[in-house]
Amino acid sequence: MRVTRESLIKIARETAQERAYNNKEIIAAYLTGSLVNDDLDPMLGGTADIDIVFIHKDEPKHRREFVKLTPDYHVDIAHRAKSEFKRPRELRLDPWLGWEMYDPQLLFEREKFFEFVQAGLRAGFEFNAPEPALQRSRLLLSQSRQMWREMLEISDIVTPQDVLQYMKALNFAVNAVAELSGPPLGERRLMLEFAARAETAQRTGMEAALVGLLGASSLDVSVMKAWIPDWKLAFEFATESARVDARIHLSRVNYYEKAILSMLESDKPITALWSLLQTWTFAVEVLPDLAANPWRAVCGQLGLTAVGIEERLEGLDHFLDEVEVLLDDLATQYGLETSTTL
Repeated sequence: MRVTRESLIKIARETAQERAYNNKEIIAAYLTGSLVNDDLDPMLGGTADIDIVFIHKDEPKHRREFVKLTPDYHVDIAHRAKSEFKRPRELRLDPWLGWEMYDPQLLFEREKFFEFVQAGLRAGFEFNAPEPALQRSRLLLSQSRQMWREMLEISDIVTPQDVLQYMKALNFAVNAVAELSGPPLGERRLMLEFAARAETAQRTGMEAALVGLLGASSLDVSVMKAWIPDWKLAFEFATESARVDARIHLSRVNYYEKAILSMLESDKPITALWSLLQTWTFAVEVLPDLAANPWRAVCGQLGLTAVGIEERLEGLDHFLDEVEVLLDDLATQYGLETSTTL
């Protein structure tokens, strides 16, 4: 089966039209993600997903679902309520939904929803202006700092929830930098693309800092390759649990595994670590203690244990300080308020 960007977009359009025809509650649908970004190859390790967002008149029954097409391709469907878009101008300051609505591809529209929302979001070309861009980044930084504060109370045992909280805080901090020059970084590509975003922000050292915060500065690729069988076993086992994070789904095994293996064979194998560790942690969160032992061993190697977490949190504190300095420098450059004058 020959798969191209165009063929995947065609599937997206057909899926949207079929769903909308059978569900009158759907008022609009749009395509987002790597398929609408001409600067990105949507295939990573020969796999891709099709990110479709359906807008409903009222609160949808489900927020997310996956539809398998082949072992390497699936549709990732998000469901949103129309009420989430009732103040389009405020979306300029939303670091997630703002970018999602800024430049997607319209697939279906039952009423004049899309044009109205985008008109408010893009009015005056203000979305990418320095002030709203800095406000979005500051919001991410503030949320990351709050998560860091909460983690200072971690007990003697570091749980999967603690590791996920740490990675979420790090994700928000990284995207506070990344969003200065583009949309937020997706989970598979976070470490793959952060170097370019950090360079655009004239903070090239932040790439190495991110690797260090994951405890991977001296991690060998052969070690990560040896983790794959245990990771995959945990992933597949966890898909049987109704409590697992929605991203851990059988239709996404190849989506993650082939992308991880592709990055491990690249000239920057460390970029595979984010997806590998995050999905593994989501999986063990719902598994019996015994099944989590290989994951615990990995966390030990990365310093994400009771012994090493204090050092990791100290490093995150310094990283957040660096991001704040970056945002203040930009604010000063554009004659805007800094963190000390807000």
